[in-house]
Amino acid sequence: MEKKTYGTLAEAINDLTREGYSINFNLKEDCLEYADDKMQLKPEEFEIDQIYRFEGMTDPADSNILYAISSHNHQIKGLLVNAYGVYSDTTSAKMVEKLEKG
Repeated sequence: MEKKTYGTLAEAINDLTREGYSINFNLKEDCLEYADDKMQLKPEEFEIDQIYRFEGMTDPADSNILYAISSHNHQIKGLLVNAYGVYSDTTSAKMVEKLEKG
């Protein structure tokens, strides 16, 4: 997939959803979780296809990171929006490493 440029987080989410990234992932300590099914993906079960960073309009510290993620084993694609970075105390080192490498 060729990386596009987006002006806003909403624009990126809308476009990527049209490209099939339809699942909303939640970041857990050692996995990504798909809320509706409580399905969990461990770091070795998914790939990060693209990463987009957005800074707040009034406060550059108010930033979001959008991850476009796919899992070939589970045949799914989805998005993870992380407003706080992956350095949270509740995120495992393995998850931090996976998300940083992209």
